[in-house]
Amino acid sequence: MKNFQQRLERYAALAVEVGVNVQPGQKLCIIAPVAAAEFVREAVKRAYQLGSPYVHVDWSDESVTRARLEFSPEEGLSGYPAWHAQGRVQMAEEGAAFLVVTAEDPDLLKGIDSARIGLAVKAQQNALQPFRNFMLNNEVAWSIVAVPTKPWADKVFPDHADGERVNALWEAIFAAVRVDADEPVATWREHAAGLRAKADRLNERRYKALRYRNESGTDVSIGLPEGHIWVSAGTRNKQGTAFIPNMPTEEVFTSPLRTSVNGTVASSKPLSYNGNLIDRFAMTFVDGRVTSYEAEQGQEALRQLIETDEGSHFLGEIALVSFHSPISDTNVTFYNTLFDENAACHLALGFAFPFCLEGGLSLSKEELRERGLNQSLTHVDFMIGTPDLAIDGIREDGSSEPLFRGGNWAF
Repeated sequence: MKNFQQRLERYAALAVEVGVNVQPGQKLCIIAPVAAAEFVREAVKRAYQLGSPYVHVDWSDESVTRARLEFSPEEGLSGYPAWHAQGRVQMAEEGAAFLVVTAEDPDLLKGIDSARIGLAVKAQQNALQPFRNFMLNNEVAWSIVAVPTKPWADKVFPDHADGERVNALWEAIFAAVRVDADEPVATWREHAAGLRAKADRLNERRYKALRYRNESGTDVSIGLPEGHIWVSAGTRNKQGTAFIPNMPTEEVFTSPLRTSVNGTVASSKPLSYNGNLIDRFAMTFVDGRVTSYEAEQGQEALRQLIETDEGSHFLGEIALVSFHSPISDTNVTFYNTLFDENAACHLALGFAFPFCLEGGLSLSKEELRERGLNQSLTHVDFMIGTPDLAIDGIREDGSSEPLFRGGNWAF
């Protein structure tokens, strides 16, 4: 077993070499909190070693974020610095890659008025929409990774001794991203190939819809648009460079038909949303739109999410994840969507991915909507996978075949 510093360097190298796949001569922007400084320094070093001419680190701090949301006057919350948003757009236009590092406190904003949070979130989403379009359309290479913080580790491992929790979370993250494989880069490429094979098989099936059922309250039919494409771990930017948007990743996903979701879905894991936890929640859809919802914990945060805009009442993603995966098999709830979504089948409220539709990257927003894809300022994943989840693929003629049984792939 390698020591911590060696594993940290391996993790940073994976993020830069496989996640964003930085090319010689390509700039890199790392968006990260100061809590991730140790990891970021290694990622910067590796990017320069690979030939990047310039690495820009866009720092943030969760304590500063909370202070703003708690004490700023409302007019300060409803704005966002245009220079900051434009800076990201400029780097994207120059062909930079973007590595997003998360280091969260799941309860960071607990106790703060959700209306104040909503003001700040909407202002940020509006300002960063032009930049996010570069990512949404895969015009740039981008990837999201995570590193531990003390508050996050305390949440995940409350039964561990206080001094052991951060180390335990590091171990869980290293395992999830396959850092300890003999050849991590080769292992990741093999893993990505396996997921692509499942996506290829689904694309051959051309299902009209999927039907989900379990004993926890999920019973829903989700239609698929004509020309939908199932996508997996690896994708390519407009220059043809391969990258992996999420590390870890265990999913095969596509975008659903906006107006063809009917039934009820029940969550299987807590959702950390804007510094608040939403847990044990359910939503009912009629003709694609959320018509009712309830949560045992975080009802107001759930309302805030669904009411972000009209598009946040509709689904933008459906993702298939085997219940038995390296992350799920740890039996750890991470309280972090990057990990929890890769331990269970999940859905997402909000915008749909144009690259999940044949010819989608060349279509306008109006054309995408006409083809059945959802538009929204937000995109938030939530988990519904369980050990008893059954999913059937519905063909054009109405016949069906098993896709998932017992929470796992049926083929």
